[in-house]
Amino acid sequence: MTYRAQFKFQGIIEVVCGSMFSGKTEELLRRIKRAQIARQKTQVFKPSIDNRYSVEHVQSHDSNKIASQAVSKAMDILDLLEDNTRVVGIDEAQFFDDTIVEVAQKLAYRGIHVVLAGLDMDYLGQPFGPMPKLLAVAEDVTKLSAVCVTCGSPASRTQRIATPLGDGGNKVVVGAQEFYEARCRFCHDPNLGNLGFSKTPEETVKTLQSMLVTEPKSANLPNLLPNLLPNLLPDSLNEEKRIHA
Repeated sequence: MTYRAQFKFQGIIEVVCGSMFSGKTEELLRRIKRAQIARQKTQVFKPSIDNRYSVEHVQSHDSNKIASQAVSKAMDILDLLEDNTRVVGIDEAQFFDDTIVEVAQKLAYRGIHVVLAGLDMDYLGQPFGPMPKLLAVAEDVTKLSAVCVTCGSPASRTQRIATPLGDGGNKVVVGAQEFYEARCRFCHDPNLGNLGFSKTPEETVKTLQSMLVTEPKSANLPNLLPNLLPNLLPDSLNEEKRIHA
């Protein structure tokens, strides 16, 4: 028996990580599609909190997608696992709690090939959720980089450029280009994400002035403005806007 044949159905954990816009989901989809070409039964899961593009699909920023099942907690994956499934893909793994590590381990010990994709760091540049533990137990780790929108260098950080009104201080804000962009180590500013919830018109004006000076090359500056401009309006107009929304 050849080495490849001997380990064909041996369980393994692979983790694809990196910043936003680095192609993590794209790589996950590529690996799942290769398994499908090899006529292996696959299942793909994602956390129910990720509803940006579709509830029933895992979809990349480039609109490539594959059918998936949304689960509210990691243990649901074990309940939904079908007979003869050989490859399991899990997207946005950072949104699960630490039980995703236990789930991945159990699947691998059953002889299943597990591919997880997720952010290794949050917008503050700190390890994100269960990702460090997943990286530790994985047989194979792929770290991807994006392109820094400020200087063009390889980007390893996710820059939060705005926060929806009312979500100030939340570590998890699901979004795409309207809230985030890729930055390198030196262009990343962990405090920039707090600009989306300035509390007074004066603070908002100062924020805009600062952005024009410190972030003139930001490709997503237009997306930041809608989150700041409501703070310039009188409270009465904001209340009327909410009523008619």
